[in-house]
Amino acid sequence: MIEFAVFGAGRIGTVHAGNLHGHADAKVRYVVDVDAGAAADLAARCGARVVSATDALADKDVAAVVIATSTDTHTGLIGRAAAARKAIFCEKPIDLDIERARAALDAVNRHGVTLVLGFNRRHDPSFRKIRDEVAAGAVGSVEYVGITSRDPAPPPADYVARSGGLFRDMMIHDFDMARWLLGEEPALVFAAGSVLFDRSIGESGDVDSAIALLKTQSGKLCSINNSRHCSHGYDQRIEVFGSSGMLQAGNEARPNVGTAASSGSNGDAVAPFFLQRYRDAYRIQMDRFLRRLNGEAVDLADGVDGLRALILAECAQNSLTSGQPVAVDP
Repeated sequence: MIEFAVFGAGRIGTVHAGNLHGHADAKVRYVVDVDAGAAADLAARCGARVVSATDALADKDVAAVVIATSTDTHTGLIGRAAAARKAIFCEKPIDLDIERARAALDAVNRHGVTLVLGFNRRHDPSFRKIRDEVAAGAVGSVEYVGITSRDPAPPPADYVARSGGLFRDMMIHDFDMARWLLGEEPALVFAAGSVLFDRSIGESGDVDSAIALLKTQSGKLCSINNSRHCSHGYDQRIEVFGSSGMLQAGNEARPNVGTAASSGSNGDAVAPFFLQRYRDAYRIQMDRFLRRLNGEAVDLADGVDGLRALILAECAQNSLTSGQPVAVDP
């Protein structure tokens, strides 16, 4: 039984705490949040206690932490948890600043603890099946990856203002998926964006719609399209074209991976938002984290993956500002 402290009693912290509470190998011992009411509610649901961050990290019975607090608190908590020798599961992004993210990884390496990043889409059954098929050579050598990720409606203006922008907040998931599926690091990023739906997002200095084009050193290509608005729901699709075929994953809630030779389609509705679309992915991700802590070799995104995705997000932001392609530091 692995005992956890969960930092953050908001929407995503509640998801992670619920998955831990329902797992045979985990126990939520503490909940920590600046909102005392939210912390008390979540703790009651999980049979946990509400304590301070200091008390949670001082308890030697706590072997691991989940960090699901606001982004600006991530690196501080990672450093404190690493110093306390706790395994760490942290939501994306590590930070909005690359140097602070590097410092957090240094602390993790210095103390020799596990750090896993919450890139849940790696654990979606459809997307995982595509990755497995690509790795098995089902489409030959990968030539192009296409990623669509469109939210049903914009977040509140105050969230946008502190989010770090669409590339660091939203497209960062897709940058991780691009790296995961291409099998190579992107070497060049070109991005463009517009305000097409929500004027308040533009007033905050961000865009509500964007595309990013990635190119690896060997010439593999990836295109990503994001929007804060999608009239038909939460649109999440991936295509991988290779030298001998194509794979695609659609919007259906169940795994739905087909090849270019597949015919027909079904009329399943698009999931309303990420909590529904990625319900299974969140559960599977946390199960794999627990398996990692129990000594299994399990494929999970680590701190380096988080840093590389953040670097791509910054390159995309710089490209948007300059209007020019940006080379990615190796």
